[in-house]
Amino acid sequence: MSVPDSETVILVTRNGMGEAEPALQLKLITTYFKLLDENNILPAAICFYTEGVRLVADGSPILESLVSLEAKGVRLILCNTCLGYFNLSDQVRVGIVGGMTDIIEAQRRAGKVISI
Repeated sequence: MSVPDSETVILVTRNGMGEAEPALQLKLITTYFKLLDENNILPAAICFYTEGVRLVADGSPILESLVSLEAKGVRLILCNTCLGYFNLSDQVRVGIVGGMTDIIEAQRRAGKVISI
């Protein structure tokens, strides 16, 4: 079994991936996380903030992949302020609710930060 790469942190700031129609953005991010999981490409942490927090809540197309990644040791850090702003706090299905301090600390420790 692979071990998370302690050098890499992924930032998810959108409800999808890239600049495109919402359906395409969701399709792309679903494929991205499915491939990370299937290929055991494990970042140390994935931070979800702004619109990205929608991907850890009820109805997200990537929940299955996120649950699997978390079970493999990837830390999923969710912005509490963002969850509250979008009224999603009671719909979270995966990850650890934290604050900006937790996101900053994950970035500080990272050798590589990827923003998608």
